Amino acid sequence: MTDMPTLKVVNITPVALSGDRTQDAEPSLAVNPQRPEEIVATAFTPDPMGGALAPVYVSTDGGTTWVMRSIVPGGTAELGTGDISVSFASEGGALYAGILNAEASLQDILRMQILRAPGISSTAPMELLVSRDRVDQPWVEAGSVQVDGGVRDRVYVSNNDLGRRPKSAAVDVSGDARTAPAPAGFRRNTVEQRSPSGQDGPPVRTALHPDGTVYATFESWTNAAPAGGGVVNVTFDVVVTRDDNGGAGANAFQDLKDADDSAIGQRVVAQRSERFNAFMGQERLGGDLSIAVDPTDAASVWVAWCDRVGTQMGCTLHVRHSTDHGQTWSSDVRTVTDAKNPALAVTTDSLLGLVCQQFKQGQWVTALELTSDDWRNTPERHVLHQAPATVPPARFLPYLGDYIRLITVGRDLYGVFCGNNTPDPANFPEGVTYQRHADFVHHQLLDLDNVTRVPTSIDPFFFHWAA
Repeated sequence: MTDMPTLKVVNITPVALSGDRTQDAEPSLAVNPQRPEEIVATAFTPDPMGGALAPVYVSTDGGTTWVMRSIVPGGTAELGTGDISVSFASEGGALYAGILNAEASLQDILRMQILRAPGISSTAPMELLVSRDRVDQPWVEAGSVQVDGGVRDRVYVSNNDLGRRPKSAAVDVSGDARTAPAPAGFRRNTVEQRSPSGQDGPPVRTALHPDGTVYATFESWTNAAPAGGGVVNVTFDVVVTRDDNGGAGANAFQDLKDADDSAIGQRVVAQRSERFNAFMGQERLGGDLSIAVDPTDAASVWVAWCDRVGTQMGCTLHVRHSTDHGQTWSSDVRTVTDAKNPALAVTTDSLLGLVCQQFKQGQWVTALELTSDDWRNTPERHVLHQAPATVPPARFLPYLGDYIRLITVGRDLYGVFCGNNTPDPANFPEGVTYQRHADFVHHQLLDLDNVTRVPTSIDPFFFHWAA
């Protein structure tokens, strides 16, 4: 008899932080492929003692329980860290992070830093490998390769390098990041080869295949016009580039050329529009992007993005699929109206997972969909969380985050998202476990004394779909 898949959803906030009322938005997640019970999650969480090191959340039991460990340099009392993304190497247990130093952000400096820790048990501050100013939204993917009888970590930190505008989409690559001293072999690669209008969009994403194929995707802005109130009317192309040798060499990410204009980088779609920095459900819009490759077939790759359709004031999420290494693309295989934060991942069973957050009937609804046939048949669908979009009031932007994350280890999917933390069973159709004190009868968070009421805030939530 075959076991049925299971799904668990966990509020990550530890019991010791039951009194937390901060806006813990914009999450990231890393799972150790060799020991999947070892998991690290992140969000805009300040150190509870007000220290200069921002915390990460650590689980050593597969995400059932979590503790906080302050190891990230450059923290502040309000945010903890700025943007942060984490990833484990596929062998050896090293943990890598790409951050925006929050202390520098107080001086209006976008300072990207690439960090390293030897493993999940380390309590020392993460080691600084690279620091560069005027860089936004670092995103980390790590893998490991066998070289000369040993193992080397290949690490990719995609980013929007505004110091190199207009061609700002970039990926910093190291072919041996585990033990080398700073800068640990990291080299910046420009992946935008056309001439965008002012800059590329903030998100740049990568997808790694075990055979050494690496994809990168970004939004190439073709026009950007201020529309008042901080909103920018943007026209953009979604572009995919590829490197067939792990991103090594001086001319990385140049192995995919456009079928129409022969420029480096295949355009998946062109002349799409978005109202960058417009609002939907207290959250800002603009810059949603994800890419995933089938671990059993390097030619099979999916891309998701969000844009404005017609006179629509929100945005529509689109997913497309290529079966020839990104050269040609399907029409939309999935669309979701008024949705953002797409996250794609593919299991070793070639099962595609999509998580996104949809603004629907005054609620933010976070759902996981699973398909093995590009939605030709009804997908397996799980609503992980649904709650009023007006509660709590936003303290800063982003409200929920400019991204969430979904990753796979073997046949399993692991993910993280942020949302309203009211302990109401109606908000969690698949069920949920809280560590922090919570009264699910009266829908009330409680402090450590289990008596004092704590107001609703934004928390990170972990989920695991086990095949």
